[in-house]
Amino acid sequence: MRRILIASALLAAGLQPVFAADGKLVLYTSQPNTDAQQTADAFMAKNPGIKVEWVRDGTPKIMAKLRAEIEAGQPQPDVLLIADVVTMEGLKKEGRLLPFKDAKTSGIDAALVDKDGTYFSTKLITTGIVYNTKAPFVPASWADLTKPEAKGLVTMPSPLTSGAALIHTVTLTENLKQGWDYYAQLAKNGAQAAGGNGDILKAVSGGDKLYGMIVDYMPIREKAKGAPVEFVFPKEGVSAVTEPAGILSTAKNPEAAKAFINFLLSKDGQELAAKMGYIPASADVALPAGYPDRASIKVMTFDAAGALANETKNKEKFSEVMGQ
Repeated sequence: MRRILIASALLAAGLQPVFAADGKLVLYTSQPNTDAQQTADAFMAKNPGIKVEWVRDGTPKIMAKLRAEIEAGQPQPDVLLIADVVTMEGLKKEGRLLPFKDAKTSGIDAALVDKDGTYFSTKLITTGIVYNTKAPFVPASWADLTKPEAKGLVTMPSPLTSGAALIHTVTLTENLKQGWDYYAQLAKNGAQAAGGNGDILKAVSGGDKLYGMIVDYMPIREKAKGAPVEFVFPKEGVSAVTEPAGILSTAKNPEAAKAFINFLLSKDGQELAAKMGYIPASADVALPAGYPDRASIKVMTFDAAGALANETKNKEKFSEVMGQ
């Protein structure tokens, strides 16, 4: 009642009342459970009036759940924090994301922010090369995985089942001069595509394979724990997923959702990402231990809208080239 009276008095005086966001915020995320809890806890510490309820699963399963809710006319999340911008582009095209033009994006590269303000990249998770320390040579280039010494020793996640792996494949074929011929060379050299990043790490650290394509933080974390692996950022560059966050157009608490987006993009939010072991989206925040200098990491260009339009075509091409 007191809030209503204050608001009425301000409006009568010609002023717009401003209140801190509060209430319940429903977050759907593909972050690992530990990361999701840390994110929610850190946000709630900064915004004690908001209670975060989060649901975690892989991006395909999160989207299947959301699609079912949309079909039933009852979408639940206020915010999505998922793996890739291609999925966000699809939602944007359908008009299911709420534009937030006033988001506090200072320090974030403009290339990491949707031009219409419907989603915002929160970190960089790059894909490079992991190798076992017993491997016959140290790779420095994507081309090294096609060398005779690597025959039958290379593994990678499958873009047929992983959105991040599909982004990686599209990025390489669009940036490497060999295009799809690069994957034809990998197939000829006995490279195998199956499973996810966790499977790649297990295969390479265990010595079943000696080289793999993998997201950066996994081998960097495991090396710190003593695993016999090293991670390489190839000289041609790396692909990246950016764990974007966006507000649903059907959000029940859009003000709390906006506060959450601003937290993720803030110095505190970006430092939290670095503490978790990820490359923060903000150039003003230092990279975690185990990473090279930010300036030495070259991220290849990627057309999210184009990848969305050609998703089926790219999957079919991969199957054809790799014989899967």
